[in-house]
Amino acid sequence: MNASLSRRRIVQATGAALATAALPALAQSGWPSRPIRIVVPYTAGGFTDQMARLLTVGLQKQLGQPVVIDNKPGANSIIGVDAVAKAAPDGHTFGVVIPAFTANTTLYPKLPYNPRKDLVGVSLMGVSPLVAAVAPNAPFKTVKELVAYAKANPGKVSFASSGTGSAAHLTSELLKSLTQTFMVHIPYRGAAPALTDLLGGQVPLFLDPPPNLIQPAKAGRITLIGVASEKRLPMLPDVPTFIEQGIPGMVGSTWASMIAPAATPRDIVKRMSDAVNAIIQSEETKAKLEAMGTFGEGTTPEACDAFLAAETTKWGKVIRDAGVTLD
Repeated sequence: MNASLSRRRIVQATGAALATAALPALAQSGWPSRPIRIVVPYTAGGFTDQMARLLTVGLQKQLGQPVVIDNKPGANSIIGVDAVAKAAPDGHTFGVVIPAFTANTTLYPKLPYNPRKDLVGVSLMGVSPLVAAVAPNAPFKTVKELVAYAKANPGKVSFASSGTGSAAHLTSELLKSLTQTFMVHIPYRGAAPALTDLLGGQVPLFLDPPPNLIQPAKAGRITLIGVASEKRLPMLPDVPTFIEQGIPGMVGSTWASMIAPAATPRDIVKRMSDAVNAIIQSEETKAKLEAMGTFGEGTTPEACDAFLAAETTKWGKVIRDAGVTLD
């Protein structure tokens, strides 16, 4: 069995077991004693913010305290993450991060926090595989045609991203590496302008989570050619994975993970993890996640730490090999 697929099944089984566990000890421990703050290092409305807000009602019911979302955008998530790292480790401040958190370790020569020493994982919440979309005027309509065209025309294929170091950027760099092609990166200030130029034919290729791509694809304005995942998405059953199309290892996604200050008592981290996982594994939340093109996860803190470490290593190599800089 594929090792990563086996790991996913173990994670899902762990999450399912945690979701069925009762949480009566929460009310008996004295924690939480005041409102819980969840720092989102991005503006309201985006994927990270949506994932955090999925938890609020359920956490308030389970923990018996209000849950407040605190949006602290800026510096590719560094401002918000730093606020979590420097918060009092009393179990009342948590954060939600996405792949930029792991990429920043390599992208930035100096961070105001040490991601391994100052922060700990609570739970991997969900994974949303990226989907490759091509413009209507692109000279390729399949992954095979894209690779053949890029090899025959080095530097003539450009790809959009929502910003340097984003999941879209690094997954596209991974595609270049795996296919030994040379394509040109066009960074945008967010996914919306990148999609606008894709629809207008100014850029031929863009990898993005599925929700923004489905309606334009249904209208025939773009073509979806591949999913950067180990398995197809339920919401896009007719779009094959890159792996199915002969590019093993082509896996890239945006994901959401809860973190906490490193000195937070371990029993509180575990209890928050259990509470988050119970919500993630609920049928109501699963339905909402599926509509977002996201696989619900739910892990132990230890598994979350291992995931974050693996992502840091994976994308660090991609960044170094591609010579990605913020200049």
